[in-house]
Amino acid sequence: MDRLDHLNPPQRDAALTLKGPVLVLAGAGTGKTRVITHRMVELIRSGVPADRILSVTFTNKAAGEMLERTIHLLGKQLKPRPFISTFHALCVRILRQEIHHLGYPPAFVIYDRGDQESAARKAMRDIRLGEKSIRPGDLLSIISRWKMQAVQPEEASSVAEDDQELMAASAYRRYQQNLKASGAVDFDDLLLLTVKLFHDFPDVLTRWQQRFLYVQIDEYQDTNGIQFSLIESLVRPHKNLCVVGDDDQSIYGWRGAEVEHILGFHKVFPGAKVVRLQDNYRCTEAILKVANRLVKHNKNRHDKQLIAHKETSDPVRMRSFPDEQKEAEFVAADMAYQISELNVQPNDMAILFRTNEQPRIFEQELRKRRLPYIVVGAQSFFDRREIRDVMAYLKVLSQPDDEMSLLRIINTPSRGIGESSVEKLLAQAVRQRKKLWEVVPDAAASGEISAGIANSLKDFSGLLGRYRERLQSDPRKMSDIVQGLLTEIDYESEINKQYKEPNQQLARVESLNQIMDSMKLYIDQADKPSLAEFLEQSTLNDQFSQPDKKDEKAQKGIKLMTLHSAKGLEFPHVYLVGLEEGILPHHRSLIENTIDEERRLTYVGVTRARDYLTITHAKTRMKWGRKKDSLPSRFIYEMIGKEVPPALLAAAAGER
Repeated sequence: MDRLDHLNPPQRDAALTLKGPVLVLAGAGTGKTRVITHRMVELIRSGVPADRILSVTFTNKAAGEMLERTIHLLGKQLKPRPFISTFHALCVRILRQEIHHLGYPPAFVIYDRGDQESAARKAMRDIRLGEKSIRPGDLLSIISRWKMQAVQPEEASSVAEDDQELMAASAYRRYQQNLKASGAVDFDDLLLLTVKLFHDFPDVLTRWQQRFLYVQIDEYQDTNGIQFSLIESLVRPHKNLCVVGDDDQSIYGWRGAEVEHILGFHKVFPGAKVVRLQDNYRCTEAILKVANRLVKHNKNRHDKQLIAHKETSDPVRMRSFPDEQKEAEFVAADMAYQISELNVQPNDMAILFRTNEQPRIFEQELRKRRLPYIVVGAQSFFDRREIRDVMAYLKVLSQPDDEMSLLRIINTPSRGIGESSVEKLLAQAVRQRKKLWEVVPDAAASGEISAGIANSLKDFSGLLGRYRERLQSDPRKMSDIVQGLLTEIDYESEINKQYKEPNQQLARVESLNQIMDSMKLYIDQADKPSLAEFLEQSTLNDQFSQPDKKDEKAQKGIKLMTLHSAKGLEFPHVYLVGLEEGILPHHRSLIENTIDEERRLTYVGVTRARDYLTITHAKTRMKWGRKKDSLPSRFIYEMIGKEVPPALLAAAAGER
């Protein structure tokens, strides 16, 4: 039997095109993961060593699924295996081996958002830049944008477009110096420093070009400038690059993704073969009619149209309501009917919305009817206070120079080291250009800090040193050692101090147990476990290795999520709510001229529905405590094949 006989002709064509540049235009629900996996298998069966193949995607979940499918097709004995990872994990692999060329330690720490904000504040203090001039969050946004465009710190002043960006350029330089001094990088650095390595050290680039002779990129429409630079440099000698994506689902322009990469692929790689996957196996014909009508209004796109392979007599429902309360009541009541009368499982239903402000009223109505639900994308496990504290301890144990993490835990739990003493130590460290630990003796001798505080710092330093040695000498006992540390510092007392309710205290202790469980799982799977690698995996993972121990019923409930969060998912029943001018399309898109991306975002929402789709909007909506008239979204007219009234467009433009 032909091993590819279950692929349709375009899928088969893509899977068997193994040489040169290939662009696979894969519409929603057309089986792109199947194609990219089979292509990788065909490369291996044709004699390409598996470890010379690189497949890059955007999430750990997608990378894991791709590896599982490959192993299923080739067998568990496949050794070596292709390198399947996210962009960030690929760069970590490269940097662990090569970052010493740039003057960083191989055991660098990866800063998360909280660490970055602390580092931004420190950089601003160092150059005496007040938060009235620029907020730390805004500074980080500007720095991130520059890094995505491969702008190095020394180049930032020349690309700054206004006074705020000129201030940001100075802070960027200091921010980067501080990270380097702490043996740390942020997420954007993983890409920026890899590209800098390849540019400044041609022998390093050659080594990795020879390492990966065949490269595949999934979700290519989501690549930003620096990701494109990274991949282009890797494939420059051989051009064996296969990219899979859909320009109609490019919805991340706000975080630097450039749809031009997929639209102009043939210009960068002349002679590239283009394969179109248009057979959709997910959605009904009625849903695809709506999707195709909508997205064709974007002029700058590859010509393609999804073809349905599912038939249904159920049309797409369009509903209009007097206000958002009635809208939410209808959705909740309809879901209650589906669950109680038609035996639909709550897990098969989703409410999709454009902004984070929208779900509150739907939550209220779902609670009234006692329907189980979960808001996807709520607080991250790693954003919790106790998890951030423990991760800071682990980062300092792994990288002693990481002062951002040290400052978080220096008095957590309390050891009598007040903020004023820490500020004095920091000021002296800046003046003398030394590490914080190095100035403690001088600060004690000069009376800037008391003998008691100096002794507390000495004891704390000794504690960290002891546990650092234990972790280095016996990493397979990592979870026991870290548990011993938390017991010795009595971290549970810190939890009891921060949270007064017994249930909250138990939940926070359970969070710590999840870290221990994750460590044990990591140790069981690792050939050579290390704290640095555990931190790397934890930071890079999209979510913790175990789901949050919430009520199991809620985990299996109705999903409430933004359209951006819904990308890559699908549900039998979808309710796409709030289709009004100013919400979808968002009012900001009128100012920034990004209506096309809003249309693609709506298209993504429509194509999340497998069998049933309901689209709703309200005629009035509360704004600033008063009811205001709402205009139905232009996208509703486009989906039903009617011309958008010029008066609606004019009114929407007037409200910008």
